[in-house]
Amino acid sequence: MMNWDDKYRLSKDVEREFEYRKWAGEIPEIHLPSGWSFVPMPPFSGAVCRFAIIAKGVRFSVYLDCYDILGCYGEPYWEVYQIDGDVFRCDMDKPEEFIKAIKTQIAN
Repeated sequence: MMNWDDKYRLSKDVEREFEYRKWAGEIPEIHLPSGWSFVPMPPFSGAVCRFAIIAKGVRFSVYLDCYDILGCYGEPYWEVYQIDGDVFRCDMDKPEEFIKAIKTQIAN
């Protein structure tokens, strides 16, 4: 088990490497429809941020990959799982696209 000092240093190293402060100023607002819930999660496995959206009782996993660590998109992107049995990806600056994909999924 790491001590507090080691954990703090490691967290600062990760913050610097993944440019969390830079991305905090670039990640767009996400406007959720009424009745949807948002559950924040730690950014594991190379994601810059993660959360879940619960819409009409269905949970969707969402992450932001800014470095093509988890997929191959070519620029910062959102990934939502599961849409039509697969993943859905869209540009970081277009979260309204994944909101629309979730709306379509829960309507089916």
